[in-house]
Order: sequence, then structure tokens, then C-alpha cells
Amino acid sequence: MEIRNRDHQSPFVTVDGSTIRSLLDKSNAPVVNQSLAEATLAPGQKTERHYHQVSEEFYYILEGRGIMEMDGERRPVGIGDAILIPRGAWHQIEAMDDLKFLCCCSPAYQHTDTYTG
Repeated sequence: MEIRNRDHQSPFVTVDGSTIRSLLDKSNAPVVNQSLAEATLAPGQKTERHYHQVSEEFYYILEGRGIMEMDGERRPVGIGDAILIPRGAWHQIEAMDDLKFLCCCSPAYQHTDTYTG
């Protein structure tokens, strides 16, 4: 059984500019096919517009409100929203409030699979 507490995971800044805590991934558990992380953005902060060539990604909004942009379409998002980001889709999220969300990737997130333009 693998259990990781978020408070024991050190935050870091990803290629897209968000602050991430890896909750379960190849760096801290015997994960093979996916990853789970918690991301935070301050009000007005946004990730760098990017895509993943290999990974499909989910965002799940835990706290706050934001604007999700994917392939040119912009929509408001908030607590309880789950967002599918297909591989190859350009995307960016901007925080209207303190924004906290889960990021789930399959296959597991890798810095080398984040492409910015």
C-alpha cells in the first residue's frame, strides 16, 4: 500500500510556471502509468500556454476560480469542475482567486513532455 501526505511533498515550479506538489508519481512511489499532483496559482497568475505530446491530463478544481483556455476556447472554471485536456491540446489556466487544483496525467507527467510556444 502506498500513501503519501501532501505536507511531506516539497513544492516545485514546473515548466508551465505553476507551483506543484507531486502527490503520487515516479519520483515518490512505484507508479507506472499515471501521476497525481496538486497545483497552485496566485490571483492573476497563469500558466504558460503549453501542450503535452504524450500525456492526457485532467485538472480538478479544489479551491478558487479561474479561466481555462484550450485550443483558443476560454471558459470560467471553479470548485468541483473537472477538465479533460487531450494530448496535443494547447492549454493555459489563469487564476481569478487563489487557485488550487489537482493535475492527473497518463502516462505520468514528465518535464520533457511539456512544450511551450
